[in-house]
Amino acid sequence: MTDATASETGPMRADRTAPPVRISLSRRAWWAALDWWYAARWQLRSLGPTTADDYRSGEGQPVVVIPGVYETWHFMRPLMDALHDRGHPVHVLASLRHNLRPVPESAENVLGYLREHDLHDVLVVAHSKGGLIGKYAMTRLDDHDRIDRMVAVSTPFAGSGYARLAPVRHLRVFRASDPVLAGLARELDANARITSVYGVFDTLIPEGSALAGATNVRLPVGGHFRILGDARTRAAVLAAADASAGGRGAGRDSA
Repeated sequence: MTDATASETGPMRADRTAPPVRISLSRRAWWAALDWWYAARWQLRSLGPTTADDYRSGEGQPVVVIPGVYETWHFMRPLMDALHDRGHPVHVLASLRHNLRPVPESAENVLGYLREHDLHDVLVVAHSKGGLIGKYAMTRLDDHDRIDRMVAVSTPFAGSGYARLAPVRHLRVFRASDPVLAGLARELDANARITSVYGVFDTLIPEGSALAGATNVRLPVGGHFRILGDARTRAAVLAAADASAGGRGAGRDSA
């Protein structure tokens, strides 16, 4: 497993292990408040005039974005802007709406979109639940290798301890014991094609998002949502996209 950490000002560096970070309760509370404020602002901004078609142009590797639960694709716009500015055509699945359907069903939706638009060598960029959908698509449905790699931001690969307290079923599925999550945890081969980006504190995933065998990038950011708008997250996603484009054609074993 490759772990990468980033300092507040310096570049990312590769480490074998990423030691735990001690964060005061007051700072966690402040980060949580900022996180929910960020989420509320983006819910309102999703009502704006920007359309999915604004991102479809470009000659680079195609990107498909998958947001998290309760999120529209607009939550991904900070990363979409950065990728589109770099020359990537960026695709969204408006049919996911607020992403409340089960992971397998949503993954079928993703593969259906890839087949419909004949997309190959796709880089999936996902947030939270979107990373589970992306991994399910990679490991269970992608028989023709349409998906090259995935960058997942704040994804509960090992579940969330808060899920058992959730009042609705589409949140309780994030328990580590959920059959879909447990099955994905056993799918180890695909992890080498995944970059997991996460902060030192996550409002909704106390276990963090480290994934065995993946490229793990831990950033000095707090929150589950606001990490999407952080410049260091954009840099990490662009670096993963560049690595993905550079490795295309090298074969699955070298990914």
